[in-house]
Amino acid sequence: MTAPPTEPEILQIHALRKSFNGHEVLAGVDFSLRACETASVLGGSGSGKTTLLRLIAGLVKPDGGRIVLFGQDSVALSERELLPFRRRMGVVFQGAALFDSLTVFENVAFPLELHTKAGAGEIRERVAQVLDEVGLPGLEEQYPAQLSGGMRKRIGIARALVLQPDLLLFDEPTAGLDPTNTRMICELIAGLRGRFCGTSVVVTHDLHCAFMMSSQITFLHHGKIVEVAAPEDFRNSAKPEVRKFLEGALDSTDVARKSS
Repeated sequence: MTAPPTEPEILQIHALRKSFNGHEVLAGVDFSLRACETASVLGGSGSGKTTLLRLIAGLVKPDGGRIVLFGQDSVALSERELLPFRRRMGVVFQGAALFDSLTVFENVAFPLELHTKAGAGEIRERVAQVLDEVGLPGLEEQYPAQLSGGMRKRIGIARALVLQPDLLLFDEPTAGLDPTNTRMICELIAGLRGRFCGTSVVVTHDLHCAFMMSSQITFLHHGKIVEVAAPEDFRNSAKPEVRKFLEGALDSTDVARKSS
């Protein structure tokens, strides 16, 4: 019997290191992600989750190691050389990072106007499409201040989707939300993989959300990845660090112990 074809690797990280002010945040991280996978990155406070995301996005440079993105090492690239890579990535920041002075339409259309030559009609059609995809049709003329926190998060996701990226990066997408909006965001991210082959890296503290939306869970501890597993296997992991995290006993003081 012929083996089913495997999806190509979108992202490969090798021996990634990063320090800030003498404190080693990432201490040799290896990580990979195939197309159509959603990887949730979990870990205690200060374990390097957001730093890993910022390195993948090219917002900061590592001290060592390689980030192979779409088949090319992106670490040595200049800001100008990184632009084609950034067009293929959608980033959803923790606070949604919407422009308060722009309407919803202007916020979501911004990447299209910046990175493409699409005409006004095409832009309006694409914005309407992604707003519908995140469950917020018809809000084009609203301003961020008129929206709830959950709605602003979904507008941030719409903006990340508008260029139809090959890779989505989410930084704590449910932070600060009530349980109803948290579930809505988790279901939205989970649905992207089913509908659009949405390849995603999600930094989150929310275990329930991670189990709901992930094909892979990656656990960071003391700047290293100590577990990579499917959700059910992660839930049953025998690794002591994972057990402590699942039981709510892993905190920032435990994570910081290495640097003390």
